[in-house]
Amino acid sequence: MSDKKQNIETAVFAAGCFWGVEEIFRTLKGVKETKAGYSGGTIDNPTYEQVCTSATNHAEAIQIKFNPTEISYEKLLEIFWKNHNPTTLNSQGPDVGSQYRSVVFYTNEIQKKIAEKSKKEIDASGKFKNPIVTEIVPLKKFFDAEEYHQKYYFKRGITKTCHT
Repeated sequence: MSDKKQNIETAVFAAGCFWGVEEIFRTLKGVKETKAGYSGGTIDNPTYEQVCTSATNHAEAIQIKFNPTEISYEKLLEIFWKNHNPTTLNSQGPDVGSQYRSVVFYTNEIQKKIAEKSKKEIDASGKFKNPIVTEIVPLKKFFDAEEYHQKYYFKRGITKTCHT
């Protein structure tokens, strides 16, 4: 998705607990806005409690609004791969469940091609002992998480995230 007037595009990633993921991307030059939320599931407007059961199949995700003249989608993907383990199925660190899976939700065919190429390159690089299990799927809907999840680390003055 993009807003051509403002030259703003949207990226959506899931890489474990959205608190730390949002904080990593929130501070990047060229990122105009981040939101914690849910995507990839079977119901509309899920709550955190519903998502935590894994029954809705949503992933904890972040939506990133960015200016591609300041930071590229490729650079966002590079940061995505660097800040989580894309070889663990339905888990990141101590967090276990399908809501913590690794996903790139692409918003258009260009993002899909870039994400697939990036995944192949990182898989072939030998950086990870096990194969990449990250899903690359179209973004159907993104639902904002509850307000208390937004900018969670920033609001609490937490400077070290679980992803760094």
